[in-house]
Amino acid sequence: MLKQHLSQKLLQKLSPQQIQFIKLLQLNTLNFEERVEEELLENPALESGKDEEEEQIYEESDDLDFESKEEEFDVTDYMNDDDGGVQLSGDYNGADEEKEFMPVVHYASFRERLMEQVTGALKTAEDELLADQIIGTLDDDGYLRRSLSAIKNDLLFTQNMRTTEQDLQRILNLIQELDPAGVGARDLKECLLLQIKRKQEIGNTPVYKLAYKIIDEMMEDFSKKHYQRILKKFDVSEEYLRETLEFIAKLNPKPAQSGSEGGGTKDFIIPDFIVKEAYGQLEVSLNQKNAPELKVSKAYNDTLQSYEVSKEKTKSQKDAVQYIKQKLDGAKWFIDSVKQRQNTLLTTMRKIVEIQHAFFMSGDLADLRPMILKDIAEAIHMDISTISRVASSKYVETDFGIFLLKDFFTEGITTDSGEEVSNREVKKILNDAINTEDKIRPLTDEALKLILQDKGYKIARRTVAKYREQLNLPVARLRKEL
Repeated sequence: MLKQHLSQKLLQKLSPQQIQFIKLLQLNTLNFEERVEEELLENPALESGKDEEEEQIYEESDDLDFESKEEEFDVTDYMNDDDGGVQLSGDYNGADEEKEFMPVVHYASFRERLMEQVTGALKTAEDELLADQIIGTLDDDGYLRRSLSAIKNDLLFTQNMRTTEQDLQRILNLIQELDPAGVGARDLKECLLLQIKRKQEIGNTPVYKLAYKIIDEMMEDFSKKHYQRILKKFDVSEEYLRETLEFIAKLNPKPAQSGSEGGGTKDFIIPDFIVKEAYGQLEVSLNQKNAPELKVSKAYNDTLQSYEVSKEKTKSQKDAVQYIKQKLDGAKWFIDSVKQRQNTLLTTMRKIVEIQHAFFMSGDLADLRPMILKDIAEAIHMDISTISRVASSKYVETDFGIFLLKDFFTEGITTDSGEEVSNREVKKILNDAINTEDKIRPLTDEALKLILQDKGYKIARRTVAKYREQLNLPVARLRKEL
């Protein structure tokens, strides 16, 4: 039975322009630069470079200036021209212009190097397909996290290729013999055993033998550092076990990231903000790549004006003008979003510098004040989600190094004197205490709490445990050494 009823709902919907701004805001400098280049290629009505006449970017057609132009344009010239009006700064300026190109160096990925190594050992095209499937399934650490039965099904569904788990295991055995040692393992235990076997092939020393037995028979006790159980099981001296543990510690738990040429990706930090001290004042600026010179194509704008004043308007011209208007609107919206992004970034960063002025002048982490996203949001009258997007994946260059922006947002800890300090200072004390502790008798969370309380910080044991985990430091038992 059909029924009709009325209801009232309060909904908040974002316009396409707002969505575009939000997406741009959360991008770091490198990704933002790529996004601008992408828009310049996709929208021929958008150009890079300064507008010499400083004219208004774009107005509605009803407000256009209809004065005669020195050069007239035919709308039909733009109907199939996807590149019209796009001029990138530093583009080609003449036939005789000489350009210098940076050499491009290609590093083979670890998967490509594995295929190069294994190809000579493969006898059939089918084996090559199996090897390619297994190597392509390895994760970035070099582990095979997917079962052979699942890989067999993948081959059946994606390539209509029938195989057996025995054949896959045969190819996997070949891959596990390749460099770097340990690649193709299903778990950490197998990875370490593969590396120890490779060492034993060169020379099977007593240390290698004991290391293999410990990983093979007592992996769980080893990972939990139950050294007394290991000593009792194998009846060896502490010195002998210590030497063996030092050998195991040198094995690589992530073989694909072994540090060989091209073996892993290198991250280069490009700062989004620059904060410099000059004559006692802090100057805040954006990275130049965050503030590109963008303008609407004058050719597209002139073409639209020429159409407005023309008397004869064919259907093909109307279709072309509709396309031009769409591109001009898109260019204007993108430029507005970029400007709004720049203003938001600068406004937020200036407020952060104002609150953390002492740190930016000294570079001492002890001078960091407690600050949360809400503090900045309320101070500059913006939403917390906006501040969160600004802080996400952004870096600031200072006179003391490059810092992740979100690291300036910290909780507060109250001292005995009632002063509120940043938890970064507490974490530094925790880290220093653990680094200098006696590894035979490492400090428990309760002992760390007492150290902090002696220094005047009011802190609970569970808070110590939380900060220790944030520093990626294990519990006392797992920090114990012989």
